[in-house]
Amino acid sequence: MIPRLKAGIFVRALIRRAEVQGASAYVVKKGSEEAGAVFIKIASLNGTSDVLMQARRGEGDLVWMKVLTAVDEDAARTYFEKQKKFDPDLWIVEIEDKQGRAFVDEPIV
Repeated sequence: MIPRLKAGIFVRALIRRAEVQGASAYVVKKGSEEAGAVFIKIASLNGTSDVLMQARRGEGDLVWMKVLTAVDEDAARTYFEKQKKFDPDLWIVEIEDKQGRAFVDEPIV
């Protein structure tokens, strides 16, 4: 099994990576520093956003699942409210990037 990076460390590195490449990124909701699930909202600055969720494949490899595509702010907010009921320790990171980049190395499925 691949060791997990603590959620807080991962989020800070993701934000730094986005900012270095010219995007804006910030924490919308802070979760558990140790192991909270991480969601990424990618705002393309055209009124729509994509939402990615961390997942693990069979062998434990990290991937990102695109759970919402080209949704408006209300749809994203509704989705996150439902997710918070299941996992109050989750993280939500918003990236504002005209190119719609996620700034993750793992595959997006």
